[in-house]
Amino acid sequence: MGVGGTIGRGLGPHVTRVAPQLTKNFVHEALRRAIEGVGPLPAAAKAAEKQLAEQHGDVDRAVHELIENHVRYAGGQGFATNLGGLVTAAVTIPANVAGLAMIQCRLVAAIAHLRGYDLTDPRVRNAVLACMLGEQQVRSLVKKKKLPSTPMGLATAPTHDPDFDAVIAAEVASALLGRVAGKRLATTVGRRIPVVGGVIGAGTDGYATWQIGRYADRELLPRARR
Repeated sequence: MGVGGTIGRGLGPHVTRVAPQLTKNFVHEALRRAIEGVGPLPAAAKAAEKQLAEQHGDVDRAVHELIENHVRYAGGQGFATNLGGLVTAAVTIPANVAGLAMIQCRLVAAIAHLRGYDLTDPRVRNAVLACMLGEQQVRSLVKKKKLPSTPMGLATAPTHDPDFDAVIAAEVASALLGRVAGKRLATTVGRRIPVVGGVIGAGTDGYATWQIGRYADRELLPRARR
């Protein structure tokens, strides 16, 4: 893990003081918009079906293309929101988190749809959020019994626990804020050159999105599509 990740781990529980509006409610709203569509981005299922049609019904190729597309989306917003220095952090950290959350939620939700999961099911929505944490963090949280299971286990659980909605959203909010704030501090302090910060931001966000997409690809095993 790089300097940004190390700093981010320490900032995660406290960084809401920098961006107090970014709470677990924000995470659920980002997920809802990613699934239903917002602005120029159509709904996750619609994007998934379009890609499936372009790949002539090949689900694996469609998943691959979805990952590649969303890596580009993440890189573009990562560059734009990581220009400038620490003086602009109060504005750009929330913008970066919002953009990244929307893009990554949409990617995982689209993969889930292609694998046969119902995006209206709250268990599946929690599984989407769990994928956002990444494989390493999910394993750690399951081991500590902070998560009851992996994303696949959450999606296929016998029942939905409403109390868990807030738990998983809070974990995702903390993780996103920690990653973005840690990256911001590391790139700004280490480089001191705004444009370089934008390039590093693009690469970091793009790579993180690729990792999450690949994790969702491995974790969400196919189910019979309805």
